[in-house]
Amino acid sequence: MPTSSCQANGTDAGAIQHLTRLLGRGRALEAVLTSSDFDADLAERYGWVNRAVPDAELDEFVAGIAARMSGFPRDALISAKSAINAISLPAPAEVRADAALFQQLVRGEGVQRRTSELFKQGFQTRGAIELALGDALGDLKAVD
Repeated sequence: MPTSSCQANGTDAGAIQHLTRLLGRGRALEAVLTSSDFDADLAERYGWVNRAVPDAELDEFVAGIAARMSGFPRDALISAKSAINAISLPAPAEVRADAALFQQLVRGEGVQRRTSELFKQGFQTRGAIELALGDALGDLKAVD
């Protein structure tokens, strides 16, 4: 199986809302509070992703889903998606509250120092930090 780096290294625009609904409380706490990387198999087991598909099979898999869905009435697909979204997605006010919390946190001195250190190590450039961000976050010195 391919690995994919799935991180929850903060709250941004509804991430807490979505993660908690997808993973449940305990696993959402694990993901957010540890900022650990999750490979594709673990992400699938946790419910973070629907399915982990090997890269070599991905195009065929997606094409198969698209072909099957294209055979259903468009209105039925739209209605089903709307009903599922109404049940499972957070309310706009909850997403806005997460976004406000995120903005407050990223302006904090501790986050600014940690982010600065990550940039010194190569954050947001192709390389080791980007490929193992969860490890890099765990290796940073405590700030408070």
